[in-house]
Amino acid sequence: MFYIIGLGLSDEKDITLRGLEAIKSSSRVYLEAYTSILMIDKDRLEAFYEKPVILADRDMVETQSDEILHRADVEDVSLLVVGDPFGATTHTDIILRARALRIPTRVIHNASIMNAMGACGLQLYNFGQTVSLVFFTDTWKPDSFYDRVKENASLGMHTLLLLDIKVKEQSEENLARGRKIYEPPRYMSIPTAISQLIDTESTRNEGILTPSTTLAIALSRVGGGPEHERIVAGTLEELLAQPEERFGEPLHSLVIVGKRLHHLEVEYAGEYAVDRENWRRVAREVYGCALE
Repeated sequence: MFYIIGLGLSDEKDITLRGLEAIKSSSRVYLEAYTSILMIDKDRLEAFYEKPVILADRDMVETQSDEILHRADVEDVSLLVVGDPFGATTHTDIILRARALRIPTRVIHNASIMNAMGACGLQLYNFGQTVSLVFFTDTWKPDSFYDRVKENASLGMHTLLLLDIKVKEQSEENLARGRKIYEPPRYMSIPTAISQLIDTESTRNEGILTPSTTLAIALSRVGGGPEHERIVAGTLEELLAQPEERFGEPLHSLVIVGKRLHHLEVEYAGEYAVDRENWRRVAREVYGCALE
């Protein structure tokens, strides 16, 4: 059996009992280590699961899956994924490859940012399409995400932005020369994300993102408990003015608030606001939310 097992969002104890049983029965256990990161070291996973864990990077998962799937038709093999297994298309692809080889597969679900984002107080059924925001460079500033935000905004829906991470990436020079030298990991911060949003708005100039009146909520390490989790709400302008350390450690996500805003959402998220009175004012005057 080939298992893909969600680990949840925080540490080794977020595993489900069903997931833990599958790990215990597996002859090999891999940890997918590039679409997201766990908040703890691999050593803690190995100690808790009482199993060695093999790190599986992008190359192994995407181009060397035969190594992972080897003998999975006659013994149990597990691939561990931060969050939920279906949070990335990579995991769908490896399941399809396993099925093509007639290997039995089983998915064991867990919490992911796609449902845990409700911690900020916005209701999950008021979210539209989720969007990934990648690091801009001097020569590459993709703005396709803007169209998704615009579509969501036209329906009054909230938008979850997943901020870019760069793990085991090569520089253009090293890639061209075929050198297996990797850049240090980078994780997009909330200020960087907002700066890129404002930069894109200034180019597109369609009025979707107005720094002084677009409400947003920054999320960090959701599910990590009060010592790790950070939620900060405000206008884009207010969030950009905050010191970077206020947003906590990566991974970060950002929610753009849609106009279909319920008064209970305003009240709940207002507890995390930089300026609660301004949060309520913008919600009332710009978003048309009826507040008591």
